[in-house]
Amino acid sequence: MLIAGVTLASAGVAMALRNLIHSALCLALAWSGIAAFYLWAGAEFAAFAQALIYLGAISMVVLFAVLLTRPRTQPVVAASSSGAPRVVAAVLVGGVVAGVVGWAVLSTPLPRRAPAEIPALTVHQLGAELMGPHAAALLVAGLILTVALIGGVVIAATETRNQDPP
Repeated sequence: MLIAGVTLASAGVAMALRNLIHSALCLALAWSGIAAFYLWAGAEFAAFAQALIYLGAISMVVLFAVLLTRPRTQPVVAASSSGAPRVVAAVLVGGVVAGVVGWAVLSTPLPRRAPAEIPALTVHQLGAELMGPHAAALLVAGLILTVALIGGVVIAATETRNQDPP
């Protein structure tokens, strides 16, 4: 209950904050809450994958993207001064989505027989499988992400250098 509360609260705060850095940090906290939930549920591999991929890689890419983009020089003007119609529309859409999800959960039939026995597989065996026949794919994915990040840094540095006055 505590893990779910922290995860949902940090995700909600991430959506409500106007500072992108603080939102990205709250989103990282929400992703770590999801990893903690996986760990609590006994899915160690999913928890470690969540921590490595989302908390490590995606959070850092989001933070780098926010830090490398330049701030706007002109202030953003809101399209409408009254946010009441948007709030009403958001509440209505949220209610419809909650109703559909609730209906789907309540109308799903329960299984009548026990599920088949799941073979025991440890994290060590999964790691050996990933680092054995799938090591090349893992290295290529890491290389592609590194090249994309370096390309983003080069593009951002080139644009700011071109716009600086002589």
